[in-house]
Amino acid sequence: MAERETPSAAVPVTRREPLRSRAWFGDGGKNGFIARHHLRAMGRGGHNFDGRPVIGICNTFSELTPCNGHLQILSDAVKRGVLQAGGFPLEFPAMSLGEPFLRPTSMLYRNLAAMEIEEQIRANPIDAVVLLTGCDKTTPAALMGAASAGVPAVVLTGGPMLNGRFKGRNVGSGTDIWRMTEELRAGTITQDEFTEFESSLNRSAGHCMTMGTASTMACLAEALGMMLPGGSGLPAVDARRGTLAEETGARAVALAGSDLTPRRIMTRAAFENAVRINAAIGGSTNAVVHLLALAGRLGVPLELDDFDRLGAELPLLIDLMPSGRFLMEEFAYAGGLPALVNDLQDALHRDTVTVTGLSLTANCQGAQVYDREVIRAFDNPVLPAGRGTAVVRGSLAPDGAVIKLSAAAPHLLDHTGPALVFDSIEEYLAVAEDPTLDVSAETVLIVRNTGPRGYPGMPEVGNLPLPKKLLDAGIRDMVRVSDARMSGTAFGTCVLHVAPEAAVGGPLAFVRTGDQVRLDVPGRRLDVLINETEMDLRRSAWQPPTPPVTRGWTYLYTEHVTQADTGADLDFLVGSTDSPPPRQAF
Repeated sequence: MAERETPSAAVPVTRREPLRSRAWFGDGGKNGFIARHHLRAMGRGGHNFDGRPVIGICNTFSELTPCNGHLQILSDAVKRGVLQAGGFPLEFPAMSLGEPFLRPTSMLYRNLAAMEIEEQIRANPIDAVVLLTGCDKTTPAALMGAASAGVPAVVLTGGPMLNGRFKGRNVGSGTDIWRMTEELRAGTITQDEFTEFESSLNRSAGHCMTMGTASTMACLAEALGMMLPGGSGLPAVDARRGTLAEETGARAVALAGSDLTPRRIMTRAAFENAVRINAAIGGSTNAVVHLLALAGRLGVPLELDDFDRLGAELPLLIDLMPSGRFLMEEFAYAGGLPALVNDLQDALHRDTVTVTGLSLTANCQGAQVYDREVIRAFDNPVLPAGRGTAVVRGSLAPDGAVIKLSAAAPHLLDHTGPALVFDSIEEYLAVAEDPTLDVSAETVLIVRNTGPRGYPGMPEVGNLPLPKKLLDAGIRDMVRVSDARMSGTAFGTCVLHVAPEAAVGGPLAFVRTGDQVRLDVPGRRLDVLINETEMDLRRSAWQPPTPPVTRGWTYLYTEHVTQADTGADLDFLVGSTDSPPPRQAF
């Protein structure tokens, strides 16, 4: 990818005068004095307060989030770009959401981080903001917060790590972990081999290099128009990401005080582009819940069924794990998202404005594909159209559930079998190794109470480990149903996000072991085959579970979280407002 110039001169924007920050720094009396002199104590001279744009750098760096552990380096580069363009950069931290450590799940805290970012932007003298993100939930959280705050914003993700290398072959984070873990349980590899694999997988800074949630949301931030072209794919340690960071800082200066806000960029048409691109890249099912929540912040009418309808129009064109063979490094060097968008332009809305001030397709005009094994042509797809995210409904999921077809076994997509039901993930894991467990390849494995309220937080446990009895028999997939999510790096015939969830009295709460369950993906159905009279009897006997906590954030979350089919946001955070300077503090 060639180095680009930031196309600031081409931006068709309306300026708001004066800049928001002037309410703080332009005041000639006590309040202005207080705002300015504390920055002088940090060595910031008066020229910083001469009316130049103030650019907030929202940094989700944390050593508790290894995927974001290098964002300090990128922040320094963003600051250079801001200064070179005549702006005044001020960095601030935001809650960092790391997949490896956060329990019970980072998804429990996505809305908290979004609320914090929104309030930080709203309460401070910021004219535009750069959102430094990386690990899975940090990107949607930052987008949601910025969307609600209404100040011009641009995203810069930290980039994927380099390919893992194990015994002479590429291995991918997440995807190969799930495979190798199951092989260890099956006894086909040794503990020493598993440890050697562990030390070979992550070879650099950056987020997962598979098309997991982090890579998916980076690609979709670019597809929505909130990132500079090519920003989603470059590896974290590629020097060009530093150049991109400088360009991003300069771009934020050009956006400052303009009407080119997230609301103007992320329109219904932009979301339709993102949904289609998600299908073409084999993106994570987590994109569904994040895009629905983001659309809710903007008042964009996006629905669960849009992912099935719009996604079914495009084949899988990116040959990346977990749906294919390659990793993000190959995708970037094959041309990245700009090359894919250029191929797809006839299937996309061409007039969606981006942070550059140009349309998405104009940004990518002429971008070339350098490796047709990685970025496939339409006449040679990885999988045909209709193999992306499907939405199923029925007596077990009245408000819908999702399944990633490209990660599922084709022979299980039309399947009927007896349910084996567990009320918690712990209950299932306690017997998963039992060689006498009453389970077969025909069984439909169901784990409930893993949704937004029930867990709480809707964890990534939906790709349930197979019972060891089946692993020993050579079986590597079965139908699994839950109200949970699964990692974007995972695979298997997993029906996810069942809504309403069991904890709020959805039908998943009433299914019993031995009931026949029918998954009919071609017919878009998920049903438990019992009559309505029996279902009503079970419903009337059901008692809601005791709330998991009675204080703090988790209490607030469980009281106000919406269901998966609307994005699992908090009901009082849906929507956005403008951000005029708040009332004075002194």
